[in-house]
Amino acid sequence: MDLKLLFMSTLFGIICCSSAQQGNGNECIKANALSCGECIQVGAKCGWCTDTEFLKQGEPTSARCDELESLMKRGCDAARIENPHGSQRILKNKAVTNRKKGAEKLRPEDITQIQPQKLSLNLRSGEPQNIKLRFKRAEDYPIDLYYLMDLSYSMKDDLENVKNLGTSLMKEMSKITSDFRIGFGSFVEKTVMPYISTTPAKLLNPCTGDQNCTSPFSYKNVLKLTSNGHQFNSLVGQQQISGNLDSPEGGFDAIMQVAVCGEHIGWRNVTRLLVFSTDAGFHFAGDGKLGGIVLPNDGRCHLENNMYTMSHYYDYPSIAHLVQKLSENNIQTIFAVTEEFQPVYKELKNLIPKSAVGTLSANSSNVINLIVDAYNSLSSEVILENSKLPEGVTITYQSHCKNGVVNEGESGRKCSNISIGDEVSFNINITAQGCPKQGKPESIKIKPLGFTEEVEILLNFICECDCHKQGIKNSDMCHNGNGTFECGACRCNKGRVGRQCECRKDEVSTEDLDKNCRKDNGTDICSNNGECVCGTCECKKRDNPEERYSGKFCECDNFNCDRSNNKLCGGTGTGSSFLFRLRIICKQCIITIYISLPFCVQCRAFGTGEKKDTCERDCSYFNLIKVKDRDKLPQPVQAFPLMHCKERDANDCWFYYTYAVNNTEKEVHVVETLECPAGPDIIPIVAGVVTGIVLIGLALLLIWKLLMIIHDRREFAKFEKEKMNAKWDTGENPIYKSAVTTVINPKYEGK
Repeated sequence: MDLKLLFMSTLFGIICCSSAQQGNGNECIKANALSCGECIQVGAKCGWCTDTEFLKQGEPTSARCDELESLMKRGCDAARIENPHGSQRILKNKAVTNRKKGAEKLRPEDITQIQPQKLSLNLRSGEPQNIKLRFKRAEDYPIDLYYLMDLSYSMKDDLENVKNLGTSLMKEMSKITSDFRIGFGSFVEKTVMPYISTTPAKLLNPCTGDQNCTSPFSYKNVLKLTSNGHQFNSLVGQQQISGNLDSPEGGFDAIMQVAVCGEHIGWRNVTRLLVFSTDAGFHFAGDGKLGGIVLPNDGRCHLENNMYTMSHYYDYPSIAHLVQKLSENNIQTIFAVTEEFQPVYKELKNLIPKSAVGTLSANSSNVINLIVDAYNSLSSEVILENSKLPEGVTITYQSHCKNGVVNEGESGRKCSNISIGDEVSFNINITAQGCPKQGKPESIKIKPLGFTEEVEILLNFICECDCHKQGIKNSDMCHNGNGTFECGACRCNKGRVGRQCECRKDEVSTEDLDKNCRKDNGTDICSNNGECVCGTCECKKRDNPEERYSGKFCECDNFNCDRSNNKLCGGTGTGSSFLFRLRIICKQCIITIYISLPFCVQCRAFGTGEKKDTCERDCSYFNLIKVKDRDKLPQPVQAFPLMHCKERDANDCWFYYTYAVNNTEKEVHVVETLECPAGPDIIPIVAGVVTGIVLIGLALLLIWKLLMIIHDRREFAKFEKEKMNAKWDTGENPIYKSAVTTVINPKYEGK
């Protein structure tokens, strides 16, 4: 290939002005980060080049932030790129308990079912940290069960069967655990509700006939949790039925107190079961208004002498409030209800995690089997939940369950069909976006629902680069100490701007500084492609990060060139490589003998342009071949070089062509039709249409004005005629009424 051909292959590859940067479409560029700390908070792919000589003319400080591969392509050494990564550290890692029934008895706090128990994470924005949790259902795990029973009159038969529940349930639960405790509580209804009673006598004995019933009450803690089944039988045997007149009961008040009054109930840090037994529905938040109670339930313990004392003061709790308190206190609920109310409580179960519904027989004779079945159902499923996440932090779960079952999404939080002694695991990804709360450490907790054990995770956020620690405050490199020199760039003090913090914010737009941003003393600042900051052009960023402006006056770009096979500059290599090798910028680089090619193509193909008068003399050195459209232009698959080009004529019309040298033959293929924004013939037509519309509008306006004048004159004439025909005297208005009223006192005798 001769020298002429080499130059042609090179120069036409960059004729449309290639930038020295070939940025990738990424979030790093879009962020406009002005410091290394801001850059690494954008995403895990972003790095910051600390090389002080890295930026080229026209590039802002934010150009230091880019994807790692792009930074290295642009000339930043890998050792000069700040790209910190997150990490994790396990702080407490007690192994899960391998315990069998009959072995040495352990205290509840010595039994471990989830591992590890405490971790510390360092989170880099956009980079997930993966932790693995193990869960093993321990054998012979202690159980606390509290039986909460509706003692309204319809439950009379049920009470008789429950009186022997203690010893019978103790015997049955001994098959599951050697450490079992049971308690008992009862409820009826708020005593202030208008439908409960109407007379003091009714309050004393709300039952009808000769039935002996106790006064209605909201909730009573009859027996604190105990391992003495005989004590349970004895105290429950002393209970009496009460009554009220409406079907829904006040059970939600009782559930709330059982959940929050841990000391009164005697809950331990073990499996906590609440059996709720009733044959009726329930009141919830808002129903208290029927009795004049408007204050919402406060979710606190109000037991005095084992009686709920604030039922007359606070409304029933809402379902959401109950869910919150039951979850906080690790209580699993078993609803033992009659067949009639199964649909209602099954809907309630769907709203309360780790709850179950069993069908209670008419006289509660099946209550033991119901409790055992419900417990087995609840304990065979583990569901992880987490506390409230800090702003910008997300968490995802993946569960690895029995038989190789893997679940993701919301199902990734749980595993089912777990038997005693089975082990499952969870992969948990925790990701931060940005730097929440200025980087202050946070903590979250993850726990299996219904269990008292939890995993504590400390979150630390990587908000600054390591090079930030070596920053030099008030550095001379930042214009007389107007900023901190860190990570290869100046971080300006408040009120200062510019690459070296050389300007005050209130002087960045002065006329003297703007002069330095005008090419050839023109009127356009930074070629209308950038902003003049402290007398230096900082080029605009395009919506597409692959497209960039560059140059001292932002006069160059890398997006106006044709691309072949998705390659810039006709597929002959990156324009930037030729740009640096030949030290040329934009169209100034075109060798003089070839600068006439676009004009020659224009005159030979369309008979226009600067060369149209001398076309035959100056433009006969190549063969011209016309094609119908751009798809018909040759593609760069030949053995000889081929360049794609486009030019715009004086009428803003584009024409497209290729230039190739095949041995000694020079060929130009050109699209035979111009691409114009609008043909010149359409302009007079559009102008005529617009003029016609305006004239029609004016005519309609004049007609409307004329009609209004005629209408007004007719109305005025009609008014004058009616005025002349008035039948009353003009000095007196017949509808006038005097404002004075005279009243004579009949008792007044004139004295």
